[in-house]
Amino acid sequence: MGDYRIALNTGLPDNDLFFGKVLRPHGLEGLLRVQSFSQSAASLLNAGRVLFKLKTGENHYLQVISARPHKNIFLVKLEGLTDINQAEAFRGAEIHIRKDALVREEGEYFWFELLGLRVFTTDDEFLGVVSQIIPSGNTEIYVVKKGDRETLLPATHEVVNHIDLENGKMMISVLEGLLNPDEV
Repeated sequence: MGDYRIALNTGLPDNDLFFGKVLRPHGLEGLLRVQSFSQSAASLLNAGRVLFKLKTGENHYLQVISARPHKNIFLVKLEGLTDINQAEAFRGAEIHIRKDALVREEGEYFWFELLGLRVFTTDDEFLGVVSQIIPSGNTEIYVVKKGDRETLLPATHEVVNHIDLENGKMMISVLEGLLNPDEV
């Protein structure tokens, strides 16, 4: 299903997405340690000028010069940041990118696209709406809500048959024990 974890953030322009957060500077030459909702640096590099919302309330649009994975984060170099003192001002900053800058592989979906999808079984039974996505190791878990009932669905190809973003639908196969664990 793709594991790009781009988050929604209300109060932003429709084309803006909360991409991640600056944790702290890295080294002496202005690199930033960035925690991202994406597992790929391609979207950040493709974004052009990226919005950094500083904790002081200031907004800065800067070009990303480089971004590379480092353990569970990215090390990011921005235009104009050349030392640790300049980089320190970005500690805790939110990073926002344009939706059209997102890079995806075929068959991958972003979280903001999946939230709110109506979920149906292959027998056309309405199960509810995707209300939350929980990261869980190798796959995500979709929380599908209908009234007071929540159903947890693994985001695997065995369960999720088809995603139709245009019509706001997800079709799933009901594997034994998936909807009624007591039946197993």
